[in-house]
Amino acid sequence: LPTPAYQALRRGGITGKGSCGAIRAGEQVLGELLGDPSPIGAVTPELREAVSWYQAAWQQRLMPDKPDIICDNLVRPHGDFLGPARKAFCVNLAADVAALTAEALCRFSRWRPAIVPFEEP
Repeated sequence: LPTPAYQALRRGGITGKGSCGAIRAGEQVLGELLGDPSPIGAVTPELREAVSWYQAAWQQRLMPDKPDIICDNLVRPHGDFLGPARKAFCVNLAADVAALTAEALCRFSRWRPAIVPFEEP
């Protein structure tokens, strides 16, 4: 998916004070792919089921012992925000979230994306 709309999710809404951008991005992708294309359309049954499952799954699988998913709270234990430990934590979390998002799509949608290898610029 094009990335510009997702840029604002970086570092918990840019400030670190918002919810984890990776987790929020999963919800947005589900909304983009399973939601009604009309901005005034009702929530589709597919989207409601997928997001409900996704939210429970990330809480149980990825954050069972975390009181919240505020970016600064999640990354603080990993030291310097620009350091390798924090980067590794965020990259791994983003990969886990991508897998949960894909699983939600497989569980609740007939939509199947084309698998296209990513080529770095």
